[in-house]
Amino acid sequence: MTPPPLSPIQPPSQTARARAAGRGAQEAQQHPPRSGPRLLVDPLLTLAVIGLGAFSVMTLGAVTSEAVPGDPHYYSERQGIYLGLGLVLMLVLTRIDYARLRHLKSWIYGALILSILAVLGAGSSAKGATRAISFPFFSFQASELGKVLLIVALAAIIVDRSRELRQRETTARVMLAALIPAMLVIVQPDLGSGLVYVTIGFVLLFVAGVPWKHLAALLTLGVLAITFVLVLAPAAGVQVVNRYQEERLTAFLNPSANEENAYQQHQSKIAIGSGEKTGSPIGSSQTKNNFLPEDETDFIFAAVGEQYGFVGAALVLSLYALLIWRTLRILAMSKDLYGSLIAGGVVAMLMFQVFVNVGMAIGIMPITGVTLPLMSYGGSSVIATLLAVGLLQSIYAQARTAEALKGRVVRP
Repeated sequence: MTPPPLSPIQPPSQTARARAAGRGAQEAQQHPPRSGPRLLVDPLLTLAVIGLGAFSVMTLGAVTSEAVPGDPHYYSERQGIYLGLGLVLMLVLTRIDYARLRHLKSWIYGALILSILAVLGAGSSAKGATRAISFPFFSFQASELGKVLLIVALAAIIVDRSRELRQRETTARVMLAALIPAMLVIVQPDLGSGLVYVTIGFVLLFVAGVPWKHLAALLTLGVLAITFVLVLAPAAGVQVVNRYQEERLTAFLNPSANEENAYQQHQSKIAIGSGEKTGSPIGSSQTKNNFLPEDETDFIFAAVGEQYGFVGAALVLSLYALLIWRTLRILAMSKDLYGSLIAGGVVAMLMFQVFVNVGMAIGIMPITGVTLPLMSYGGSSVIATLLAVGLLQSIYAQARTAEALKGRVVRP
């Protein structure tokens, strides 16, 4: 029996193709394809930044309304402008892949050194220090921007030597790269920023995972250096730092014996205490009556405690806790070592400044001129901090994008 001939495979008719196209369109409507990369930001980190910025503007508006005759909003309006500009730069930096900065480490470190030298050479002197270059509408303080530049450059140096982390040469190179700009800003004099630089270098080595004996050796050298500067050298008749600087650094240990240098901290504690639970009346204000100098910069936390009491101070500290927690989370979720190191440097900068500034306001830390991030008045400090937050947002966005791509099948 002869089998029937095989019929040739017929191409789908126009009707069949139309039906298939209709089903495809219907499925596309029900399950639309994923859109391209979106602007990813950490919402809680952004919330902390906006909250601190709002507190800063409100506090400055309350305590500086009589500081400039005829312009009660001088400080608050300018702080608002600095915050707005910083937020725009933060969003721009969020869209940039932070990994590209690694290849520019030499240029970034060179810009750091040159900017500090420019301040030393062309900066304007104020209260015995040369820390900024004055422009018509803005004073550029290179030591503030230098904190962010140093983080980016040191992180790249460590990544390039990631295979030699256990070598003493790596630890020495990183700390030397941090000490050079630190010594340059201390000469201005700006001891607070110099200490921030050293702290950034130490924490980056810790995050990178250098041996504990290297870190212990660095701590020992630090203690010996402080002992030599404050104790041994003066006992031998050699003044490494000026006498007034030494007294300001040690006044918090025995304020009753050094009332002149402990005056600011004394007034700061009175202001915080007078705030009680929810804030003191404006008429009895230590800040409004100018008993507390530098209440818009170094001692702004005392102004917060006085104006908004324990509740306001606790809320500000809670926002800083949120900011630091999200930074630590970004450190952990980063897609590479470079991102983790940048986040580690930023958290070191934030934690050191918050701890020292708040401790200075309540009398448990020496007066070093360290600003309170996003709270203290000043364009350089605010913009530099928001640039650092922009780097964090970039690390967060890259990590989320890398996580979303895991498990996808690439089809031809």
